[in-house]
Amino acid sequence: MALCTAFTELLGIEHPIALAPMGGSAGGALAAAVSEGGGLGLVGAGHGEVAWLDRELAILAERTARPWGVGFLSWAAPPASVEHALAFGPAAVMLSFGDPRPLAEPVLAAGVPLIVQVTDVDEASQALAAGADVLVAQGGEAGGHGGRRSTLPFVPVVADLAGPTPVLAAGGIADGRGLGAALVLGAAGALLGTRFQASAEALVAPEVAKAIVEGRGEDTERNRVLDIARGSAWPERYTARTLRNAFLDRWRDRESELHTSAQARAEYRAAADRGDLSAVPVWAGEALDLITDLAPAADLVAVIAAEAEESLLRTGRMVR
Repeated sequence: MALCTAFTELLGIEHPIALAPMGGSAGGALAAAVSEGGGLGLVGAGHGEVAWLDRELAILAERTARPWGVGFLSWAAPPASVEHALAFGPAAVMLSFGDPRPLAEPVLAAGVPLIVQVTDVDEASQALAAGADVLVAQGGEAGGHGGRRSTLPFVPVVADLAGPTPVLAAGGIADGRGLGAALVLGAAGALLGTRFQASAEALVAPEVAKAIVEGRGEDTERNRVLDIARGSAWPERYTARTLRNAFLDRWRDRESELHTSAQARAEYRAAADRGDLSAVPVWAGEALDLITDLAPAADLVAVIAAEAEESLLRTGRMVR
């Protein structure tokens, strides 16, 4: 038995599971493993650095012939980088955070399915108008950058708005029960980030993976402190969910002061150069409690799909 949805049919994949294209951790090896497991692996191209793309997409091409995709930041990547990635033959391109229209044009012109992540209803309407083939309704429980809506009420709103356009749920999903719940809410699948960040193929340091496995949902919070410290140009509307750390605790509610403190930012850069987790961000979502081990990503896809099938069957048995 397999879960067949509009998303699996559109992409020609086995399971309605997609890898979040996390910048810095979703490289070619991780995307290939997810695709080999029957999901959709998405390489996290972020700002669209061509040398990084070439290296990671070459790794991906060596490891899978199954459908895969690549994701970019709408506010940061140039159209030329999207066009460069399209030459590798992705099955989909995902755009996140900001107006997708400038980067959507080359994707649509190439006839490649366009996935757009949205964090509120206005963004969902904009994405549909831009020609998105799939929407990702991201709730604020997600790790990394995102909006303020909660996944549970947000997903059905977007599903109703999208009509026949498939919607993936994202944010706080780390096992098959979450995927099953997303399907019940009207989604055609789920996009998972933090769960795959704690996998054998993720491009994260061992101490980061360890922090994710040992962390708890209540250890995370949304903030702008660490973006300010990094000198990041991320739009202010998208705060970042990270594990709490000493630097964040020190500067919480003092963002204006941090902006003007050259010494504090220099201290942060020194800590970042050392890879000091008491300062640098560990991007992590609220589903941390459900992540208790490191596993091969392909195995995770199979387990999550099987758990979702069982949870839906169990729920169906409750109907009399």
